[in-house]
Amino acid sequence: MSACGSGDDPTKSAEQEKLGKGEALTITTFGEFGYDALIEEWNADHPDIQVEQTKVSLWDDWKNELNTNLQAGSGLPDVVAIEGDFMPALVAAPDRWVDLSSDEVEGRWLDFKEKAATTADGALLGYATDAGPEAICYRADLFAKAGLPTDRSEVAALMTTWDDYFALGEKFVKAVPDTAWYDASGSIAQAMLNQVAFPFEQSDNTVDVENDELRGVYDTVTGYTPTLSTKAAQWGDDWSAGFKNDGFATIPCPGWMRSNIKDNTGDPAPKGVRWDIADVFPGGGGNWGGSYLAVPKSSTHQDEAQEFITWITAPEQQLKIFASLGNFPSQVAALEDAELLKAKDPYFNDAPAGEIFSNRAAAIDVQPYHGPLYSDILGKFQDAINRVDQGTDPKESWDTFLSDVAALQ
Repeated sequence: MSACGSGDDPTKSAEQEKLGKGEALTITTFGEFGYDALIEEWNADHPDIQVEQTKVSLWDDWKNELNTNLQAGSGLPDVVAIEGDFMPALVAAPDRWVDLSSDEVEGRWLDFKEKAATTADGALLGYATDAGPEAICYRADLFAKAGLPTDRSEVAALMTTWDDYFALGEKFVKAVPDTAWYDASGSIAQAMLNQVAFPFEQSDNTVDVENDELRGVYDTVTGYTPTLSTKAAQWGDDWSAGFKNDGFATIPCPGWMRSNIKDNTGDPAPKGVRWDIADVFPGGGGNWGGSYLAVPKSSTHQDEAQEFITWITAPEQQLKIFASLGNFPSQVAALEDAELLKAKDPYFNDAPAGEIFSNRAAAIDVQPYHGPLYSDILGKFQDAINRVDQGTDPKESWDTFLSDVAALQ
C-alpha cells in the first residue's frame, strides 16, 4: 500500500508526497459499500489521483486488522472505512486521525451522524457514508401460509410495539412450526438496543451494563429464543442459509439490509418467494448502522484522500448507491431528492422504499449513547445472546457477559 507509518510517532502526520506514476490512493472497505462503479467513474475523471479499493467481507475481520495496524503504527490505507459503532473509539482517541472539517462539508450530514464523528474540540474525524433507519422486511408468501395479512400497511399495523411483534410471531410459528419468526436473536437484540438511550455507558463514559433497560433487552430476547428465533448467529453460514430454506419470516431491516436479503435469497428470488417491506418499526424508530470514511495520519496523501471522500460521500453519489444497493443516504440534501422519495424496490414487491425509509428516519427519536467501549461491549453482549442460542443457561451467560465487560476496563 502507498500509505506508511510516520516515524516512531503515529500521532504526527506522515510527510506528504505526490502520487507517482503507477501509484494510487488506497481505501479498505468491508461488506458492500457500493463503490465499485463510483471508483471507476472517479478514476476515469481523475487520472492523477487513481483509487484502489480493498474489500473485506466482514467488519469484525477488518476491525481486528485495523486495530493491529493502529498498534503497529503502519500498514493502514489512505482511507479507512469505519463501522458506525466504532466511531466513538476514534473520537475518544483522535490523535492518529486527520481532522476532516472544512467549510465545504459543514452541515452536510444529519446532525446525529456528524455529531458521532466530532470531537469535543470540533475536529471531524469521519465522513458519514450512509444512515440506517429501520423498517421490518418480511416474507409475504410465508405470512399468507400462516393465514396472516400480507398487505404491507396491514402488516405494519400489527407490529407497532415489541409486545405486538412477539405476539404476532407466536401466532406465526403456531401456524408454520418449521419456520422461525425472525432471522437471529442477535439482530433482535441489536434492534432493541437501538432504542435504549444509554445501553452500556453513561454520558461520562462510565460503564454501566447492569441497568434495567439492558437487562430487559437481554431477558426479552433470550426468553423468546426457544420459540421464535432461528438460533443462528447473524452473518454466519446458518444465518445465510435461512434465507434460502424458508428459515424465517421477518428481519429488522435498515436500508442496507436489502442487499443482504437479495444476495442470500437469490436475485431473482426463487419461485414463490415474495419479500416486502412494512413501514413500521416496533417501539417507534431506530437507526442501525451507517459507516464512515476516515483518513489516518499515516497517509502520505491526505489532501487527495480528503478530496476523494468529499466526492464519494456527496449527495449525488449517495443517491446512486441508494438506487443500486439500498444504503440510505446520510446527507441532508439527498433526503430531499424527489427521485429518492418516489423510489420503489421491485425485489420487495415494488415497495415504496424511498418513502418508507424516509418515514423511518423521521421516526427516530432516540440515539443510543456510544462511548469509547461501545463496540467492544456490544460484541460481548452478542456473544452472551449467542451462547443462549446454543443452549447455555441465560443466567450463566449473563454472568459471563459481566465478567467479560469487567475485563475490558
